[in-house]
Amino acid sequence: MSTIDLALTNLDELFPGDFTQEQIAKGKTIFLKELSLATHKFYGGKMVTMPKAGIYGFNWFNVYYTPGVSKISTTIRDNNDASFDISNRGNLVAVVSDSTRVLGDGDCTPPGGLGVMEGKAYLMKYLGGVDGVALCVDSYNKKGEHDPDKIIEFVKMLQPSFGAVNLEDISQPNCYKVLDTLREECDIPVWHDDAQGTGSVTLAGLINALRIVEKDIDKVKIVFLGAGASNTTISRLILQAGADPHKMILFDSSGSLHKNREDIKADTRFYRKWELCEKTNPDCIDGIENAIKGADVLIALSKPGPNTVKPEWIKSMGTKPIVFACANPVPEIYPYAAKEAGAYIVATGRGDFPNQVNNSLGFPGILKGSLLVRARKVTDEMAIAAAYSVANFAEKKGISPSYIMPTMDETEVFATEAADVAQTAIKNGVARLELDWQSAFDRTLRDIKEARAIMDLLMKENFVKKPDSSILENALKVAIETVK
Repeated sequence: MSTIDLALTNLDELFPGDFTQEQIAKGKTIFLKELSLATHKFYGGKMVTMPKAGIYGFNWFNVYYTPGVSKISTTIRDNNDASFDISNRGNLVAVVSDSTRVLGDGDCTPPGGLGVMEGKAYLMKYLGGVDGVALCVDSYNKKGEHDPDKIIEFVKMLQPSFGAVNLEDISQPNCYKVLDTLREECDIPVWHDDAQGTGSVTLAGLINALRIVEKDIDKVKIVFLGAGASNTTISRLILQAGADPHKMILFDSSGSLHKNREDIKADTRFYRKWELCEKTNPDCIDGIENAIKGADVLIALSKPGPNTVKPEWIKSMGTKPIVFACANPVPEIYPYAAKEAGAYIVATGRGDFPNQVNNSLGFPGILKGSLLVRARKVTDEMAIAAAYSVANFAEKKGISPSYIMPTMDETEVFATEAADVAQTAIKNGVARLELDWQSAFDRTLRDIKEARAIMDLLMKENFVKKPDSSILENALKVAIETVK
């Protein structure tokens, strides 16, 4: 195993023993950022376009291009759905963003989201056997404002080339209009991973966390810190899964959501937030310190920490409290601090801590399942089915306070999820094709294994070169010097 492989296996061991837990946690974040920048420079990005049809001599260009390809054009002309079979459309996703809310870094300008969108395409291929194309768009109008209608028009124009669209990193309130409009007006699935994806995987983690502490979803008190696209959709899916809205309280930067929030009611762009104002927190409880007393669950997707969530809040929660601190790249409170404050189960969005509640466990399988049956949309029922699929997969393996979610190396979770989503799409009446569960599972697992075999071959033959260990050493040096 190389120096880089060893280092990334256990990041904590990179730092000397005299470092505090807080220094190590900060250092890991800095190290990963520096290593990311260096490796992206080394590779020139993460994705490349390669043919998947064989070249057996130059005369084959007459088959793949003119004159033979004319038959492909006329066949699709006469039956547009044929494009899913005789082009790559049936396994191709557009990853679309205006880069206005990139992770915890905010508006990064249109090209600033390319690293994340390429990363999304990378994970789609390796985890789900799905091809993805990163498309960062300029959504500015003539007034210099980000215009959701420009994104809507862009996606409508590109849909003939893709089997699905993954929206990403679009700030609120534009994200609500973009998703809700495109879900209804497009003939292919349009999925907002920051909203539906985060909602699905968070619900999966919550299902298993509640199983461990032996509490029912309809009886627990849940506090949500942050009321952006992620948490508003998380709360909506949790409600559909059976939670009691009277036991739910959401907070945005101005306070709790409730029926007296005239500022939200007055701005019709925030209609999703207003729906939650009307449904949740009937007693209009305000102040996070008041709301969190006796709470069973805290779900935070707000400002990156590490001190956004206070230890004293957790100390005031009920028995065996569950804390999801899922801001990226730094959780609202580090897991060790949450545990010290009394949290029984802690989850974050990062893979270097236990219980990673991250979209990467959701979107590859959900999109694959949607593509397999040529779904016209991703319904909320499909997202909830994915949540139970992920949760049940982990439960069968044996859940614990430090294992409420499968990990990304458990390959079959994605095939299981794809099959469950495909069946739900058929039940919801949004599928163009009928496909049985086993066939969907087998097809997904085959495509994942094929994608990984190709990657392994490219690495073995040195077409994909391994970065020199000096890249890691330089990144670690910066991290250690910064946190000393």
